[in-house]
Amino acid sequence: MSAGTTARHHDVVVVGARCAGAATAMLLARRGLRVLVVDRTRYGSDTVSTHALMRGGVLQLHRWGVLDDVIASGTPPVRTTTFDYGTDRLVIPVKPAVGLDALYAPRRTVLDRILVDAAAAAGVTFRFGTTVTGLVRDRVGRVSGVVGRSAGGALVEERARVVVGADGVRSLVAEQVGAPTVREGRWASSVVYGYWSGLDVDGYEWYFADRSAAGFIPTGDGQVCAFAAGPAGPFSGGTAGRDRFLRDRLQRAAPSATARLAGADRRGALVAYTGRPGWLRRAGGPGWLLVGDAGAYRDPISAHGISDALRDAELAAAALADALGGTAHEREATDRFQAERDAIAGPILDVTDRMASFRWDTEEIQGLHLDLSTSLAAEVALLRTIHGDEPAAREPVP
Repeated sequence: MSAGTTARHHDVVVVGARCAGAATAMLLARRGLRVLVVDRTRYGSDTVSTHALMRGGVLQLHRWGVLDDVIASGTPPVRTTTFDYGTDRLVIPVKPAVGLDALYAPRRTVLDRILVDAAAAAGVTFRFGTTVTGLVRDRVGRVSGVVGRSAGGALVEERARVVVGADGVRSLVAEQVGAPTVREGRWASSVVYGYWSGLDVDGYEWYFADRSAAGFIPTGDGQVCAFAAGPAGPFSGGTAGRDRFLRDRLQRAAPSATARLAGADRRGALVAYTGRPGWLRRAGGPGWLLVGDAGAYRDPISAHGISDALRDAELAAAALADALGGTAHEREATDRFQAERDAIAGPILDVTDRMASFRWDTEEIQGLHLDLSTSLAAEVALLRTIHGDEPAAREPVP
């Protein structure tokens, strides 16, 4: 052990305190496990996000007892989803199901904080401002902890029976364990988004046309997240270039909505994100497991990233609890998690990849949305089974 480090022992160390990591930690602590979460950012900080929760994600927040906190934060209910294809426009009401009659799109400064607070209430220890720089291995090569530096620069070492990588698309944990990619997409999009007040919207609004996509997502503080997307490529021209990209793509995909945005007030700077082809990585190995974007990433064009993260947190926590509790062999539990994850995430990755290619016409994109709806219904059915409910009928899910 290096000078200045003090090793502590935990059942699980989670690297990353965003929605995937905080949710995984919370669920493990509620099962009686000793959990530490380390994150290099500060508590409550923002991050790039699509915001929109699908029914599966809302269902989980409800079952975990934190949805009321999301609602109390001022995040408005979403009761309709509109798909506008230029000549065709579909308005789909959110049907009451599994005790829920609305969707929600909280800011990440709200959602991540709520999940961290719920995890802390369950007994999880958090150390923000701690940067993990490597993994610890035992004499047979099994991952047995992490090393890094605290916010003050002190060396730290944390030992654990399992390390969970919830550290996003540039996952250090995935890199250090050499997690192989088992499925990979080909396409990616570029996205610009920002927040506006005084923008009147009716639920989720999605627009698709002319190699462009755009949308309006109502979130907290009376604001709406407006985004536009196109084929992946570099941004140029700084803030002015981002503004041109958003307005050009919005004009292509939603000319009728452009005037609405022009009459609203933008709050803060625009955010630009150049995507990368999605992947499914090996979910785990001796002493390690990956959740969220670290293990399963898809382009943001499907607006399903948060729901993916919450689903995988639940599947991973159940598998880990069985393995650490001795009711299942570690490899068996890891394989089960991967099989359950891939059964849902694989089809979502495939359809998202086709959407991110922007090589579709309005007829084809409607078919892709039907395929995505089928996958989301399967996801809800799986989550209901985990919660002990009767499997849900696989109706289209907005």
